[in-house]
Amino acid sequence: MLRTVTATRYVTPLREGGSLPALVEADDDGLYVLKFRGAGQGPLALVAELVAGEIGRALGLPVPELVLMEVGVELGRNEPDPEIRELLKASIGCNLALDYLPGSVMFDPAAGDSLAAELASEIVWFDALVTNVDRTPRNPNLLLWHRAPYLIDHGAALYFHHAWQNVEEMAKTRFAAVREHVLLPWASRLEEAGERLPALLPAARLAAILDEVPDAWLRAAPGDLTPAGRRAGYLAFLTGRLAAARAFVEEAERARAQLV
Repeated sequence: MLRTVTATRYVTPLREGGSLPALVEADDDGLYVLKFRGAGQGPLALVAELVAGEIGRALGLPVPELVLMEVGVELGRNEPDPEIRELLKASIGCNLALDYLPGSVMFDPAAGDSLAAELASEIVWFDALVTNVDRTPRNPNLLLWHRAPYLIDHGAALYFHHAWQNVEEMAKTRFAAVREHVLLPWASRLEEAGERLPALLPAARLAAILDEVPDAWLRAAPGDLTPAGRRAGYLAFLTGRLAAARAFVEEAERARAQLV
């Protein structure tokens, strides 16, 4: 289960992208990167971040710990920046945060960074499963901390939930965006990943992950489904993705063959 902590001190904004995350201290004395419910991308980005991140952790991939973070009215009360004050005001209540990795740097192939074939293949398979379009050379969302890789920023995954239309067909997508994946050049063991990883994601494990998503975040989706209905929809999508795994592995292998 995800831990819940309370934000106690707003340290500094991290002005990367449009969501304006922040470095925040919590009541367990830890430092976290806080993703705000009230940011422009809205609660669905937090849903994708939580669900994809916890799926990654269930697969044994290196994802920093995720926590639910309560934000109170007092956080940032003396913040001089009006944009940040408005963001904090719009995010009072439950938000999402991930463990801060001080001194980490972004993975950069141009600087000679590389990854072992097995791990690269597992990450490519995972991103295809959750339809994560945001791990490209332009924006790897892959940190190196003490020389070890960590996957971050999964808010762009599960993009079907912004419309909730043709969910069954969306689950069958071959995920052509995989050709832009930053780790594709090293992903030479995709077939082995596809044989091993699905067994780590039984329906009960996926349902347990979905149960961690706060109801309030699920009510932000379009349509009139209840939170329970949303969870059922996510579960149907993810089990459909697993059933279609052979197709997205083939797509990734085809894209990789065009690189060499």
